[in-house]
Amino acid sequence: MSGQVEWAASGVVALTGRPDGPPLAPPGRGALTARELAETLPVPVDGPRLLAERAAFTGHRRGGPVSAGGSCRLLPTADGWAAVSCARPDDPALLGAMIGAETGADPWPGVAAWLRVHTGDELAERAELLGVAAGPVGRTRRPRVPAPLSPRPVEGLLVVDFSALWAGPLCAHLLGLAGARVVKVETPSRPDGARRGSPDFYRLLHAGHRSVVLDPGTAPGRDAMAALVDAADIVVEASRPRALARFGLDADAAVAAGTTWVSITAYGRDTDRVGFGDDVAAASGLVCREPDGTPLFCGDAIADPLTGLTAAALAASAPPGGGGVLWDVAMSDVVAGTLDGADPGPPPVTVRHGDGWALDTATGGLVPIAEPVRRETTGTAPESGRDTAEVLRELGIACP
Repeated sequence: MSGQVEWAASGVVALTGRPDGPPLAPPGRGALTARELAETLPVPVDGPRLLAERAAFTGHRRGGPVSAGGSCRLLPTADGWAAVSCARPDDPALLGAMIGAETGADPWPGVAAWLRVHTGDELAERAELLGVAAGPVGRTRRPRVPAPLSPRPVEGLLVVDFSALWAGPLCAHLLGLAGARVVKVETPSRPDGARRGSPDFYRLLHAGHRSVVLDPGTAPGRDAMAALVDAADIVVEASRPRALARFGLDADAAVAAGTTWVSITAYGRDTDRVGFGDDVAAASGLVCREPDGTPLFCGDAIADPLTGLTAAALAASAPPGGGGVLWDVAMSDVVAGTLDGADPGPPPVTVRHGDGWALDTATGGLVPIAEPVRRETTGTAPESGRDTAEVLRELGIACP
């Protein structure tokens, strides 16, 4: 029963299950892991509640085989199940290319028909080739991400954050709460897609940070990026290694110079597979199962906050040997690690409890199921590029 109290209090259970059915407790120890990670940070945060707090801003609810945010679906394949995301503007066209057919504005009927006669391995191969966020459910198993080492103070350290969406920004946000100076870096052609989401949630993660916009398509822009990395104590990025290499940024060189480099990927730096929080979690096995084996999503893109917490705890660890370190933080590894040794027995029963629901944990009695909770936001998030000239001037970097 380890971790069920944390699951119930996290808000994740309320986001798990079919919309017309009871909430369900996810397998594994993800919420307990979140609590343990948060306890290593030099700032007081409720780790389990971080896992569901985006839904408190967006109003997302449980959708069963459709993700809480609506952009990912669990669909049957010829040999099991798959999670497929359609979150980006180009994704309908990419999904059409994957199945070899025109999909129009709604790709789901064609994708569902194609999956029914193709295996999960065939899906994974095509998805990686085309950059589609999709994979067979429960197939990904890699080594667990290293545990955080002895904590170190991060107050005053310069964090240069190249990441976007949720996992990387959550890492930078937690470091910022602990006193680090956070500079968010975007490019003119690819601003953080989270800017199009909930403005209040974006403000929560970015309040107090400074925003720099640089164009890596120009030599001055690339030089300024490299100079920012040279000045950084911690770099947070969530790109495939080849993407930053095209900008002239070398993680190995930065680490050799003493930088802590946090690399967040879907499936590791040694693969070109892409993924988002919902499809990666499902591909890594974090799903609930109905009696007939049908998988259902757990929480809201839960691989993202789990990974953000893990990345922050590692970034706030003392580097081995006192020098630089490259933390390879794959979302799939983070999720799979919470399922190691998970109890294969039946999940706890969900019962009505007053006006809400509770988990009947047998040994711990009834534990009320909490709804997602939002933290209060203080300060404002900077407009894109607001601080470019000021930050570069302070660091003695030529402004492009």
